[in-house]
Amino acid sequence: MTGYAQLDLAASVGQILPELVATAAFLLAVVVDLVSRRRKEAVCAVVLAGCIAGLVLSLAQLKAGQSLIFAGMAAADPLAAILKAVVFLATGLVALFSLGSPEIRMSGRGEYYSLLLVVAVGACFMASAMNFVMVYLATELVTVTSCILVAHAKDDRRASEAALKYILFGAAASGVMIYGISLLYGATGTLSLTGVSRALVSGQVPGLVAVLGVVFVLAGIGYKIAAVPFHFWCPDVYEGAPTPITAFLSIVPEAAGFGLLIRVYMLGFGERMGQGWAAAASLDWPSLLAVVSALTMTLGNLGALHQTNLKRLMAYSSIAHAGYILMGFVALSKTGLNAMIIYIIVYLFMNLGVFAVLIGLSRRLASDQIASFRGLGGRAKFPAFAMTVFLFSLTGIPPLAGFTGKFYLFAAVIDAKIYWLAIVGALNSVVSLYYYVRIIKAMYIEAGETEGGPIQLPALYTALLVALVVPTVVLGIFWGPLAGMTEASLRFLF
Repeated sequence: MTGYAQLDLAASVGQILPELVATAAFLLAVVVDLVSRRRKEAVCAVVLAGCIAGLVLSLAQLKAGQSLIFAGMAAADPLAAILKAVVFLATGLVALFSLGSPEIRMSGRGEYYSLLLVVAVGACFMASAMNFVMVYLATELVTVTSCILVAHAKDDRRASEAALKYILFGAAASGVMIYGISLLYGATGTLSLTGVSRALVSGQVPGLVAVLGVVFVLAGIGYKIAAVPFHFWCPDVYEGAPTPITAFLSIVPEAAGFGLLIRVYMLGFGERMGQGWAAAASLDWPSLLAVVSALTMTLGNLGALHQTNLKRLMAYSSIAHAGYILMGFVALSKTGLNAMIIYIIVYLFMNLGVFAVLIGLSRRLASDQIASFRGLGGRAKFPAFAMTVFLFSLTGIPPLAGFTGKFYLFAAVIDAKIYWLAIVGALNSVVSLYYYVRIIKAMYIEAGETEGGPIQLPALYTALLVALVVPTVVLGIFWGPLAGMTEASLRFLF
């Protein structure tokens, strides 16, 4: 249906080099943890090397063709490649964040860093899954390992509570999703996404079964991207988890989840129509997702308005941004999918930037409350400036990268003539400005403590902030190469 070539098992191995390198780095990290005297730094270096190698290999696959690997269980195509690159870039940055974070208490063990790679590998397979068995296995690998990371601080009651909520909600979402998959398998006799699509198009699936399958599968994917009504875990987990893990969860599972959404709903529940795509068998799931998008961004922004804890506020912000990204998918167009990938990439820089400031200042602030940022503009000038850049970019103010991403999203929705969703998105962007500016107001206008003098960030975090501020600014002015790269990664679908 989409021009995939079928590779044999031997040839398939060469198509998962990023995952193989990451797996090798994970095994090496376990060994280094046993033999090295400076375990924390050594294991982090191994993980970072694995992420860099995975990033380079993923980018090298952008110009490769498209093929089904391991008997059709997964795909090797440019879409998978670009999402793998996002996963490895985010994982490497979080590993560096963790190196100086007081919340990551290693106690001489390196399993924390190595588990980051396990989640990354699971996320890579999520982004390339072409069979519902792979969908379920990859999703569970990411969920269970993420839960372990959330509970890393074993003596922290908040982290333990967050991990419990995360696994309970995850188990419920997975149970609903696997039930939906079983319904589709019973009706179609196949677990292949393209096989399910052919069955839906041919009309052999009863209408009720098709509807339940589409809705129930959304539960598992919606949990990963924190879309309403599968978002309830998000605020408590973001607040309770160690801050580097919160940053990690805000990017890696979400990017993989959106890749999975594209594959399952376009290749599994959709059909090719000329130069575009449409829902298979008159299943109006685009309208369902449009409603989910509107509810997600609205609830996320309204929920953030009264938050006093920055991590909890960023949880609701993450929910809202999931709603924005869903706008691009609802359009079912090349423009819309391109907008999704662009926004995921720019969101990586601006969202991780906020958490980098919070982690870098954690030793001096000793609190996640917005009130602790009062007067920060005078005591920590560069971190306050960087935070301002990231927050304005999240709002979508030009000439920052967030504006570029939202411009593409709104253009896709308007081009698809879904005007009501564009209006809802615009109103939500205005609402978001209020709670982001609250943080800026605390830093520059409200009086804070003056004892202790200026705050100097460790050199590592200063370098990281520079590395995140630059693309946040540059991609708002000079976005052509990024847009060209993302558009090329989607060409095979159209």
